[in-house]
Amino acid sequence: MKIYHNNRCRKSREGLAMLEALDKNVEIINYLETPPTVKEIKDLLQMLGLKPIELIRKNEKIWKEQFKGKELSDDDIITAMSSYPKLIERPIIVKGSKAVIGRPVENIQKLL
Repeated sequence: MKIYHNNRCRKSREGLAMLEALDKNVEIINYLETPPTVKEIKDLLQMLGLKPIELIRKNEKIWKEQFKGKELSDDDIITAMSSYPKLIERPIIVKGSKAVIGRPVENIQKLL
């Protein structure tokens, strides 16, 4: 399993703690330090079954200042997430070919 994790985020820490409590072997990806590529984001979106805009944290300052209200294609949004990984909703937990956003943390149970 993988978790796209931001240690500063309480929900992300809760998700990681849940996985560790279940004794799951988890690969931690600190996505702010190692941003996912455009291809990785597209793969995550497919596993999540989401459209790019559904993975965006719309309350982030960078979104409001640079992207909100503009006409953006899916590719534009994906590129924005790759360039500004803080825009990506978190945590994302991946198991095989499936993924969930661990918000609320109970979503993780659906994947297990």
